[in-house]
Amino acid sequence: MQIWIKQAEPSDAPIIAELVGELLHEIMAAIGTKAFEYSQADTETRARSWLAEGTYTALLAYEGEAPMGFLALCESRALYAGGAFGTIPELYVRPLCRSRKVGAMLLAEAKQVARSRGWARLEVTTPPLPQFDRTLAFYEQQGFSISGGRKMKVDLS
Repeated sequence: MQIWIKQAEPSDAPIIAELVGELLHEIMAAIGTKAFEYSQADTETRARSWLAEGTYTALLAYEGEAPMGFLALCESRALYAGGAFGTIPELYVRPLCRSRKVGAMLLAEAKQVARSRGWARLEVTTPPLPQFDRTLAFYEQQGFSISGGRKMKVDLS
């Protein structure tokens, strides 16, 4: 069957939430730390709301009717970036679907969306290394380059 990409609609929130859960659980298993809190219902509610508002764009990859993975995009602004740019907060391809160019297809579509919105660039943060060396290599193969720093956070709740 052919792999195809579609832009998600609010009605796709359940599958996006399911894929986000798989992504977070895979990261936590690899690093051995409960780094994320996850609720299927809360994630689905947020995804549905943000997709309806247009503040969150998600691209879904399918083979036939079977979801294979997704990529999310959000607009950011920064002086260092020269204006508006896109961030990729989530990209996930189910393990059995990897090595089939699904991630590359999602990134190619994301680059088209970014160009159509006039974004100066796309940025992505990889999960912790060395557990995710392959992820870093994948992004480099797709034209991304290391721009420095490490992602850091402070929880405000």
